[in-house]
Amino acid sequence: MHEELLTIGRFARLCRLSIKQLRHYDETGLLAPVHVDAHSGYRYYAPEQARDALTVALLREMDLPLAVIAQALAAEPESRAQILRAERDRLAERISRDQARLEMLERLAEGGLPGYEVTMRREPERRLAVVRAACAFEEIGETFGACVGRLLPVLGKGGIAWEPPLWGLYPLDLDERMEIAVGAQTSQGEGTPGLEFETLPGGPVAETVHLGSYAQLPLAYNALFAAVHERGLRPQAPVREVYLVGPAEAPQEEWMTRLIIPVQENTA
Repeated sequence: MHEELLTIGRFARLCRLSIKQLRHYDETGLLAPVHVDAHSGYRYYAPEQARDALTVALLREMDLPLAVIAQALAAEPESRAQILRAERDRLAERISRDQARLEMLERLAEGGLPGYEVTMRREPERRLAVVRAACAFEEIGETFGACVGRLLPVLGKGGIAWEPPLWGLYPLDLDERMEIAVGAQTSQGEGTPGLEFETLPGGPVAETVHLGSYAQLPLAYNALFAAVHERGLRPQAPVREVYLVGPAEAPQEEWMTRLIIPVQENTA
């Protein structure tokens, strides 16, 4: 049998990996030798294991969790492809966030923050079908996506016509725990299971438009709240975000979000 197998040293040379790496893969359950000599403890590998060894090394280089790598190796080809594509999508999202950070650092290095034009106008009354969820501040993005994943199937299954784009509703102050909502403007769907309905009253609002990453939305909010304060107005909840152009439609630098804060005259 040993004539058909490779010692750990020869297998390491075949894969251009170190013996230490192969021992680590064995100890963590990622890639076990096909045979371990009961007396000497020597590890032996089959030549066809080289593909898995190289796959593990590449995935570890990309900082994939050990559990994900083990799951991928144990899966059938179709399931393995799905697992790796999911990791690819997560990696692409991280790269996109990092690119936005790089752009902001460059902008700061050049001496300034982006400017925003704040407009005061009147907003009409709107009726939204919404789904709600509670989350922590750092979970807003993930929770928003989950809400969209709940809202759109209910609208589609119920045959409820709605007017794009999607809306996000948020509290004035971002606390450790808060409730957010995702809504679609519609006049239909009353009584549909899984949906609530909220009427956003019409009236005076302050608004601005943000271009680019959602990570930079606080810059737009700063300009918006500053303008409200300077005019002696009182902001009202909920704060509204309107996703004019989003991730499904354009690259990150072209995302367009309208921010709306209802306001009242300050009578104090």
